[in-house]
Amino acid sequence: MTPICPACGCSLVRLGVIRADAVRLEHRGQELLFSCRRCAEVFGEDPDRYLGEIADWIVCPTCLAEKPKALSVSISHEGRDIHFCRCPGCLEEFQRRPAELLGRLAA
Repeated sequence: MTPICPACGCSLVRLGVIRADAVRLEHRGQELLFSCRRCAEVFGEDPDRYLGEIADWIVCPTCLAEKPKALSVSISHEGRDIHFCRCPGCLEEFQRRPAELLGRLAA
């Protein structure tokens, strides 16, 4: 699953931030990844609020849109649920190249 910056709500993949370059911050024993230092600073002002806002968000593996899980559709792929935005084209594209798109999210 691709990380979502807790402060700005953007997927790091969509922003072009690879995990190795993400700003890291530990919060309650969990390492969080941020798109930039300023986002980490903003997060520090009200961590629970920001984590609550993205608690149920997903990133569509095809278009990289960030959405609440309630506004997504899902399929089972190799034993796990994969969530998508509601665009039928995203699901169709995923079915053509699932390994590539899932690999992009894991980067």
